[in-house]
Amino acid sequence: MTSSKAGAAQPHASGGRGPLEGIRILDISSVLMGPYASVQLGDMGADVIKVEPPEGDIVREIGPSRTPKMGGMFLHVNRSKRSIVIDLKQEKGRALLLDIATTCDVVLSNMRPEAMRRLGLGYEAFRSARPDIIYVELVGYGQDGPYAARPAYDDLIQGASGVTALIADASGGVPRYVPINIADRTVGLFAAQAVLGALFHRERTGEGQAIEVPMFETMTSFVLGDHFGGLSYRPPLDAGGYARLMSRHRRPYATSDGYICALIYNDKQWHRFFSLIGRPEAMRDPRFSSHSARNRNIDSIYEELSHIFRERTSAEWRELLEKADIPMMPMHSLATIQDDPHLRAVGFFEEAVHPVEGPVTSMRVPSKWSRTQPRAGRPAPALGEHSVEILAEIGLAPAEIETLIADKVVRQFVMTGGIAEPERLDAAV
Repeated sequence: MTSSKAGAAQPHASGGRGPLEGIRILDISSVLMGPYASVQLGDMGADVIKVEPPEGDIVREIGPSRTPKMGGMFLHVNRSKRSIVIDLKQEKGRALLLDIATTCDVVLSNMRPEAMRRLGLGYEAFRSARPDIIYVELVGYGQDGPYAARPAYDDLIQGASGVTALIADASGGVPRYVPINIADRTVGLFAAQAVLGALFHRERTGEGQAIEVPMFETMTSFVLGDHFGGLSYRPPLDAGGYARLMSRHRRPYATSDGYICALIYNDKQWHRFFSLIGRPEAMRDPRFSSHSARNRNIDSIYEELSHIFRERTSAEWRELLEKADIPMMPMHSLATIQDDPHLRAVGFFEEAVHPVEGPVTSMRVPSKWSRTQPRAGRPAPALGEHSVEILAEIGLAPAEIETLIADKVVRQFVMTGGIAEPERLDAAV
């Protein structure tokens, strides 16, 4: 798949050719949901143009960082992209964005649709610029429902989709949020999938289209896939909820000196486990007789296991369970996970020198491809680092670019001598 516009093809800067080589993404999203979608596409070789306001994406401010506007989260979710600063509040800025769109295959936005329409940047405007463009809007809620105009954030969607209530029910405690931006990242993955499907459709038919990816509906489908259960039937067979996942004893098992993560799941594993601990007769207990019986009694079973695991050290359990081929893993913390021997062996963590931040650790693309291996194509950009470069690619003369910078429609930020001097990052050319 290649763009029909000149200048769209960009080599995968790390040396290989990704599966999306030649595809150009105009990313006018911010924070996390949209950028997480576009980083997947950038790692697959697409040329992702990240459009930022003069103050930059707010995620740049989530520290720590060595220099202003280069926070750690930003580095990971905005690699494989180029940054251009355009003031979309100015008419010239909006016209410039549409000019850039003529060279792009996909527009990705998570601005509220009404705000985009007020700016004259809805689907019709982009389709006029390029008839076969794919226009993907990540929204809080489906735009044909009563919540359409509401703001949406990860915390709100976790609560609305049932995540927080499930945590409270499972723990016997108060509702709380998962300590991961799980809604933003889940919906971002759905959006990346939608882009790939739309590109494939366009490859076969030549047709672009508009796609809406709503947070609330997407996350609700994600949650209910596990927990709708008996509510799937008419009349309902139960009140819903997957019993194993809801058990308050479903947690890492405390050992005599720490914790271990273990999952004894099928009949063979249960037989091996009880033989391992010298209690083979336990399998005659009706609670263990079948998968459905175990699921019905899972809370008492997990509670019993919690007592058994306290009888040995974590190291003893790791050795015993591994020999018996019973699934187990260590319980890592942020402090220990970089020392995991498997992650080290597969080269999951990669060391590099970022041109702004200096030495950094990043994570490689976890999937493994035999021919077109995705990889980080370039480090996360400084704010507006590629403004002049991108404008030159769409055919603007140096004098025109200088005028746009002088009028503060566009801003270009520079780095000097390898690692940037922080004060220079705020100096427009």
